[in-house]
Amino acid sequence: MCLIHFHYKEHPIYQLIIVANRDEFNSRPTKQAHFWEDEPEILAGRDLLQKGTWLGISKSGKFAAITNFRDPRLPKRQYSRGNIVRNFLTASTTPKDFVDQLERERDSYGGYNVIISDGKEFYHYNNILNEKNEIPPGTHSISNHSLNTPWPKVVKGKSLLSNYLKNHPERIQISDLCDILMDREIAPDDQLPDTGVGLEMERYLSSSFICLPHYGTRCSTILLVDYEKNVTFVERTYEKGEFQFENRFEFKIK
Repeated sequence: MCLIHFHYKEHPIYQLIIVANRDEFNSRPTKQAHFWEDEPEILAGRDLLQKGTWLGISKSGKFAAITNFRDPRLPKRQYSRGNIVRNFLTASTTPKDFVDQLERERDSYGGYNVIISDGKEFYHYNNILNEKNEIPPGTHSISNHSLNTPWPKVVKGKSLLSNYLKNHPERIQISDLCDILMDREIAPDDQLPDTGVGLEMERYLSSSFICLPHYGTRCSTILLVDYEKNVTFVERTYEKGEFQFENRFEFKIK
């Protein structure tokens, strides 16, 4: 997961709105969103290589999503970052306690940001910067640095989501939220970060929707949780930039 815009509380209908893109190598085997056979409480896509996931929600209302921290100079670590999302969704610990545990184990994983919620608490953790944040109500965004780092696609997507929700306080269209994620505009060079991948790659990675021959946006996810604990989970799958199909799930949190 490389781009997550989200709105927490401060909406008349939804307590949580997630609008996210997962960017990954085209060759990495993936299964689309489903309730897992071995963990039937979890609704999420699945990385078939390491058996973790990038974004998911449980039937009990626990939510987690992760992005990589982009710095090619960082060493590889022992465990897959997708395990963090899976572990939180199956754990009985609170978000704060789980973040405290992640801090103690920060060197076990490659660079990441994770956001986690149990419906009562909402936390962000970045293991490279060792940042812990209890997320306040409002609109936020994460790409591959930290929470609300002002990269062009973070600033633009956050603004688009915030404005859309202000103009649509009651009726939200899934297709409108997906449109925010489909933006392929490349940011100007003077606005690009320097993460160590070179200027040409920084350009390609600056758009919300990425399409390279070997790498790109594999899926988009819209997650809505209202105050009555009704969940709507929509995942759109792409192959080399082309839409393939959409999966939709609806359930009520226990």
